[in-house]
Formats: sequence, structure tokens, C-alpha cells
Amino acid sequence: MTRPRIITGIDLPLQPSCGSTIWASDVYRQLAPDFRTTFLALPSHEVWQHGFEETVALRATKQSYGPNFAQYTNALTEEVKRLLHDRRPDLIHAQHLGFGLALAFARAAGQTPIIAIAHGTDAIAATENDQARDALIEIVAASTAVAVPNAAMAEQVNALTRGRYSSRLVTVPWGVPLPEHPTALPTDGHRLLLVHAGRLDSNKSTITAIEALKLTISEHHLTVIGSGSELPRLTARVAELGLSHRVRFEPFLPREVLWQRFANFDAFLLTTKQLEAFGLVAVEAQAHGLPVLYGDLPGLRRTLGAGALAYPPGDAAALAARIDRLANDSGLRRTLSSAAASNARRHDITATTAHLRDLSKTVMRRARV
Repeated sequence: MTRPRIITGIDLPLQPSCGSTIWASDVYRQLAPDFRTTFLALPSHEVWQHGFEETVALRATKQSYGPNFAQYTNALTEEVKRLLHDRRPDLIHAQHLGFGLALAFARAAGQTPIIAIAHGTDAIAATENDQARDALIEIVAASTAVAVPNAAMAEQVNALTRGRYSSRLVTVPWGVPLPEHPTALPTDGHRLLLVHAGRLDSNKSTITAIEALKLTISEHHLTVIGSGSELPRLTARVAELGLSHRVRFEPFLPREVLWQRFANFDAFLLTTKQLEAFGLVAVEAQAHGLPVLYGDLPGLRRTLGAGALAYPPGDAAALAARIDRLANDSGLRRTLSSAAASNARRHDITATTAHLRDLSKTVMRRARV
């Protein structure tokens, strides 16, 4: 029996440099028995063992929001029309509620049904930028269903679209590939080795982790792994606070390498201050046995469960107090480590793909009626 074809993609380079491309690779590798997937992306010189059955390099030159965004999306739309004509997909998965490619899918789809899939930055961008908000509304309006990772994101999208499409919002809980067993074992020392990993932008608020380190009683150490626009500001702040001997910066690491590194740390810091769609890297850290200290944003308490300690987002003093508390209570560390590993089992990537598989089949079945 011929497998139905899904066309999807993200107008970013085809490489594992952000959570959405990594998530997509995990998901479509698992969907392969049921669907053929064609993934559209920008060209990349990096060799990546991704999970996409077929990839197509987009030709349009990427443009961010601004005066050239409309021209970019127009060029993408024409390119996507040709691809849809050639591939004849049964379903479109439009990744991100605001990216140019998702907007091109919305405009070029014709009678092909669309499931839009929300990612972490979408609601933030739509709140701060008129073009992003207009793109989000157009993409949601063109979609049969909109997959969101949790209730908090559903509320954001519903508010941005003024409740007009609430019936289309479907929660598809995100997940991660799980290791066989935790690799980070709790220690008894009073000086913690902390890790923060991910994109370095203002919303991730890595500055909170750095400023918290200055306020702790003990001299804990922090490793920041990642890249992004905030790096110069972060390195300058480390020097200004005299923390160069306690804060180490490392570039983005492939996920498998990052997982190996988790065993070297005592806790993971998730310092996002506005909106976090799910916190995939924090769940990955939990799966390896790391307690997580996190900004208490909507949805994260449910996602991270009992294996984490919350603090008010952006409050460096409160985070410092949580770090010292964890450092001074080895029993708490052991309890949180065990709870973190148990909590991560709730977020297996196989559950994500099962939800998305069922939703995809339902949308295709309705389109045939």
C-alpha cells in the first residue's frame, strides 16, 4: 500500500542548530512507516544524519521580518507551488506559525489540507511584531488543525487570533528520545557544576544564570553551551562581574555530544523569561538524571514535574537561592535526580509521533469526505 506523502519544512539551514529542526528530524524518522516525508530547508554545507526521507533545498534568499519579507514570501510561494504540483502531497505540515515557508504553504496549498505546528518563538514574535502577528493569523486561518505542545501555547495562539480558531487547536505533547538509563549521578559536594544549553537570545535570559552566580554563597561553576546574538553581551557581563574563572562558554554541540556531557554536571538551568513552548533540552537533561532549575513560566511546571525547582523568571537573586539550596542538601539532589528521570519518561518522542500520526490521518480522512 502506498504511504501518504507529507510535505513539510523550515526555512532554516538543514542542520541541527535549533530545537525545531532537531524535533522535526526525530518526529519524521518515527513517522516513516506510515508517511513519506519531503522536508524543505535552506541549503547547508553541514553533513547531518537527519531523519527525513527526502529533502529539497529552497532557492529563495532568506529575509527576516522587515521591508523585504513580503518579497521573500512571494518568491517562496511560487517555489512551493511548483513543488506541490510536482510532489502531489496528501498533507502539508506547516512548521512555525510565522515563518516564511509556513506562510508560503498557506498561500500555495490549494485543496491540500494543512496542519500548522507551533514552535516556541512563534507567539513571542507575533506579540512583538505586526508582520509576525499577521503571518500567524493567516497561517492558522488556512489550516485545518493547529498542533500546539501544551495548553499555555494554545492560550497564546487563541489570544493572538482573538478566539476565532479555537476549535482548530489540538495539543500534541512534545517529547524526546530517551536514554536507557540516567547518566548523571548525584554528588555530595557543596559547589555545583551547572550547565545551561541552547540558543543565546534575550528570551532565553542566560544573563539571569550569570548574575545569579555572582549572588550565590558558594562558588559554583557554570558552563554555557550554545550560540546566538546575546553572546557578546554575556561574555562582557561575565568579565564585568569578575566571574571569568567560574563561567565557561562553549559553542553549540550536536545533541548526542551534549547528552554525553550531561554526566559531568550537577544541575541544568533553564532561564527563559517570557514563553517556553516546551523546554526540550531541559527534558533531555532530566532524562539523564539532572535536576532542573527553571523560570516558572506557564506550562513548564507541568512539563518538568517534581524533578525541578522553580523561581520567578528573570529573578537572579531567587535563582541564586535555589542553587545554594540544592548545593547544601545532598538528599534533595538525590530526590530531584530520581524524580527528573522519572518525569522525563512521560515525554517519550514515541507519544508525540503517535499523537501527530493520528491527527494527520484524521485531517486527511476529513479532506476526502
